[in-house]
Amino acid sequence: MRLLYFAAVRERIGTGEEVVSPPPSVRTVADLVDWLKGHSAGHAAAFADITRLRAAIDQRFAPLDSELGDAGEVALFPPVTGG
Repeated sequence: MRLLYFAAVRERIGTGEEVVSPPPSVRTVADLVDWLKGHSAGHAAAFADITRLRAAIDQRFAPLDSELGDAGEVALFPPVTGG
């Protein structure tokens, strides 16, 4: 699964993307985020407050409780603001 990181998430993790193979127990976006927290201090910092996180599965916005299914790509980013 290809992960894409944007804005503050990208800055904290230190990369814009990575490829991972989550275990079968990772079924939702929230499960994925919890699993990723253990990858590094940067991941833990980026995902410390899950309420400040948005996601897209295969380029479609998705709530964090969405099932990953056979997703090929998951994007994680902070809420979008405009001005």
